[in-house]
Amino acid sequence: MKTKLRAAVAVAFAVSSLGGCASIIDGTTQEITVVSNPTGANCVFYRQDMPIGTVTNTPGMLTVKRRKYDITVKCDKPGYSQASYLNHSGTTAMIAGNIAADLILTAGISSIVDSANGADNRYDPVVNITMMPLITTAAAPIAAIPVADVTPIAQTAGQAASNSPCTHDQQVQAKIARENGYTGGPKCD
Repeated sequence: MKTKLRAAVAVAFAVSSLGGCASIIDGTTQEITVVSNPTGANCVFYRQDMPIGTVTNTPGMLTVKRRKYDITVKCDKPGYSQASYLNHSGTTAMIAGNIAADLILTAGISSIVDSANGADNRYDPVVNITMMPLITTAAAPIAAIPVADVTPIAQTAGQAASNSPCTHDQQVQAKIARENGYTGGPKCD
């Protein structure tokens, strides 16, 4: 019984001194670089709708804690529309090997530690964001038309109809004939 107790204490000591494999090798933080087009933007990092850091005057870098939650990067610059990037939290490449070794060496405790402190998660290390310029249209001034020059369309059409010896259909036929170069047809000028 004492031998089993000593072995359990030795394993517990080894596990507590190891922490987590990914925690030791990769750490619990990560640098994320933001590059914007155009440069000079201000970008705020959000995790679970809470701001966790800012990069001013891109390109720039921010160190974030690794977590299982995604990070949204929102960038603003005067004269440009806001742009955002969703940086997904994924697992590190070494996690599968860690889990296999962890089950053998520490009965899974190391993986639990890595998962609890976020060391087994990773974000995209470089975020590229393109911002679109705002389209501003300056309205051209509308030229005022003097009231004396305005003649109602109905009045003009009525005058033409009353001064012409032809009906409306004859006027249309005469116009088509002139446009096509025909010399025959009604003379409604």
